[in-house]
Parts: sequence; structure tokens; C-alpha cells
Amino acid sequence: MARAFVVFAHPVPESLNAAAHQVVVDTLTERGWEVDDCDLYAEGFDPVLSRQERENYHDTTINCGPVQPYVDRLRAADAFILCHPIWNFGYPAILKGFFDRVMLPGVAFDLQDGKISACLNNIRKIAAVTTYGATPMRAFLAGDPPKRLFKRAVWGTIRPEKMRYIAQYDMNNITPAGCTAYLARVKREMEAF
Repeated sequence: MARAFVVFAHPVPESLNAAAHQVVVDTLTERGWEVDDCDLYAEGFDPVLSRQERENYHDTTINCGPVQPYVDRLRAADAFILCHPIWNFGYPAILKGFFDRVMLPGVAFDLQDGKISACLNNIRKIAAVTTYGATPMRAFLAGDPPKRLFKRAVWGTIRPEKMRYIAQYDMNNITPAGCTAYLARVKREMEAF
């Protein structure tokens, strides 16, 4: 059975993002995936990279000690799905901290002679399920940093066979019908995942 590691990063359980997260988990489970559902807020994940962690960052013999359970979950996955909002054209701090603390040398990538090579070869599929307050045009004009990071940086350390970026823009003006349509899109994407 394939395993999906779903990382959820939104503090409000009534949000559209939380509803999309639930659709991801339910749909993957219905499709036969074993889902490891990681709610960073509910788990009390500490996003702060400590001084000691930074000093040990490149020492692959000890760098994952403080976050070993998350590293193990990531290494056990066949798919990696992020469910999160976009705030100020970036990731929520808790998710940024997850990347800083868990996507380490020796875990997400190897660094040899200044060159990076991917380590998470177990992950075949990745997806981001996300919501923006900005319109698509405003995000485009700002360079859409979260989308670029996902499609370049995350992809560069994982190199999956399949990649999906499922975004709902213009949350500031979304209607109930728009919410329903987005959740239906998330479901279709996860059914095909």
C-alpha cells in the first residue's frame, strides 16, 4: 500500500484550507492510500530553528536528531502533499520552519562540492493544495514566490514523477459556489493522484 505524508499548516479549522485538507485526506484514504496526516498546529510543531540546530545543520550524523520523527515520516512516504494558505506571498511561519528544520542535508538533499543532489527518492508524487488572498494577476505580478519555490526548490530536492499545484486565488472575493468548486477540484485532483 502506498503511503502519503500530508502536511497541513493552517490554524483555523473552519477555513477553506482546512476543508481542502480534509478532502485530500478523505479522498486519498478512499483511493487506498495509507495517509500519515500531519497537522503542524495540532502537533505543536516548533518552527524555530535553534542555534544548536543551525550549528549542526551540515553534520548529517546528528542534524536530524531534534526532528527525527518528522524525518522518519518523510522517508516512509511515497507521496508528499502540502495543504496550506499563502500569506504575504509566502508560506505560514510554521510551514517555513518545517522546511528549515526537517528538509536537511542528508534528508532532503546531499551537498557535495557545492552541488545539490536529491535524497528523497522514495517520494514519487508531490502536491500543494493552497489558498491565496491575492488574485492570479496580483500573484503573477509579485512573481508568485510560493509557487516558484514549490515547483523549483521542493521539486529540486525530491524529483517526483508527478507534481500538482492546486491553488485557489482571490480568497478575498470567493463565493460559496467558488468554495464548492475548489473543493470539487481538489477531490478530482486527489482521485487522479
